[in-house]
Amino acid sequence: SSHEHKLNFRKSKEACLSYIQDALLQKQWKRAAEFLTCYVESLEKDYSREHIGPSEMIWRVGTEILWHHPQSSMKEFNCFMEQMKTLGVKRYLKVCLEHVFHLLCNGQIDEAYQNLSLAESWRFGEQTAIQDKEMKLIEAYRGLLDYYSWSKQKNILLENSEDGFSDLAVEQEMHGYFRKAAVNLKEIIKIPGVWDVFVKCYVDLLEFYGDHNEARQVLNEYAYNSKFPANPNAHVYLYQFLKRQGESKKSLISALKILHDIVPSHELMIDFNTMLQKSKKRKKRRLGLEVIFAALDYAGWKENAKAWSCLARQVKQIVISEKHLDWIKQEWNSRKDWWPAFHFSRYLAKRNWQENKSLSYEKALVAGILLGKGCKYFKYVSRQGCKAQLKRFRMLKRFVNRHNPVYLRISG
Repeated sequence: SSHEHKLNFRKSKEACLSYIQDALLQKQWKRAAEFLTCYVESLEKDYSREHIGPSEMIWRVGTEILWHHPQSSMKEFNCFMEQMKTLGVKRYLKVCLEHVFHLLCNGQIDEAYQNLSLAESWRFGEQTAIQDKEMKLIEAYRGLLDYYSWSKQKNILLENSEDGFSDLAVEQEMHGYFRKAAVNLKEIIKIPGVWDVFVKCYVDLLEFYGDHNEARQVLNEYAYNSKFPANPNAHVYLYQFLKRQGESKKSLISALKILHDIVPSHELMIDFNTMLQKSKKRKKRRLGLEVIFAALDYAGWKENAKAWSCLARQVKQIVISEKHLDWIKQEWNSRKDWWPAFHFSRYLAKRNWQENKSLSYEKALVAGILLGKGCKYFKYVSRQGCKAQLKRFRMLKRFVNRHNPVYLRISG
């Protein structure tokens, strides 16, 4: 009967989709392609007119298969994407964007730019207004490629100027790319979102032409506007800009303070700690100790010699002066249950000594102060250093032994 036929047809479609999913998960691209072909052929016989069309599934699955299939070519991929563009106007601009991404990944810059230009001129009744966000992205990526062309011309111009030549045609072409890039990049970064690459390129354009006030305004807006999502990179870009402009330490510290609150493990925490340690204000030096302790809580920092050097230097200063030992005690109280195994085991002492003696020296100093002269890490490293007749390690051992009462005060 007609009902049974429809039921069996639906079951076969669902089974086919299940096989496709299984093949994709196992990265069996040839098998997935065969099942997708069967699925597409079966749809030609489907007259059920279900409310959820299969075109998006074919587009997404087909794109994934063609991207990974060993026998796929860019020509086939381009042909497939052009077919997908005709399957539904609601997804036209999304398909165009994905097509552009694949062209860029394959180094086909001119083809990508041409596709963006065609998409930008696309109009389809009410769909044009509905897909306004996608159109903004189309324009933004075209601006990004204009920036790329501007950058190429800029490099040519700079190379010629070094050789004592000036090329008016190149300069005019470069300015033309600048105008086109600036218009589109400026528009996209007005919309709340994460626009890192667009912001960086736009700021680069502004800085090159000396518009530092506009660049500062853009970066401040990107970092501090509450409508934009929290984004660590926004504060990184602002800090780097302020540093290039030779801004005050106060401004730099302010930018990094927010970055520290968001990502305490960021690599710029070394710079932050260094600036804070050099401050004459006790509150900032206290924050510096907090910053470096917090960074070393993360596994990615375990063997960062610079970080351990920063901590060792500040801890040593505090111990010698015997002022602010409470700072160390406060930081250590929340870590004394897990840092010994995390940082100061005998296994790590042996490995650090073999791989990086400077790192082992800094860690041994910190370990000796925090855990006393009986600490496994300190004992192993100081013994190896003395055996190797390295003067700094003999001095390290004497320093820790002399200040062992500090450990007793810190451990409470």
